[in-house]
Amino acid sequence: IMNFSPGTATLLEELDKKLMVLLRDGRTLIGYLRSVDQFANLVLHRTIERIHVGKEYGDIPRGVFIVRGENVVLLGEIDKDKEGDLPLQQVSVEDILDAQRREQEAKQDQEKRLAKALKERGLHYIPDLSHDDMF
Repeated sequence: IMNFSPGTATLLEELDKKLMVLLRDGRTLIGYLRSVDQFANLVLHRTIERIHVGKEYGDIPRGVFIVRGENVVLLGEIDKDKEGDLPLQQVSVEDILDAQRREQEAKQDQEKRLAKALKERGLHYIPDLSHDDMF
């Protein structure tokens, strides 16, 4: 038996399995785990980026994807038996990107209205920028 630090050893058991990885910036990746190191850096193969908006989703092919361990929020194995039973509808990449853009614009409009309302009451609103999209 080899000695590994806690957490890393369990990742080694996931090699070659299909995983879902939620990143710190809110993106969701699905791919096959090919490599992991002591820092929990991941190499995913046949990776897709899945974008969810409401009850719809779209998948963008990303190929080989390297993820720094510090950017991983959540990681889990995809259950192949349940994968086809999603209560979601798949749409084209163009449609999901358009829906995502509209969702972000609506959020920005809401934040502007909130900032204006607070300013009228003598308060300043500072939006939480920690989870802003990086692209």
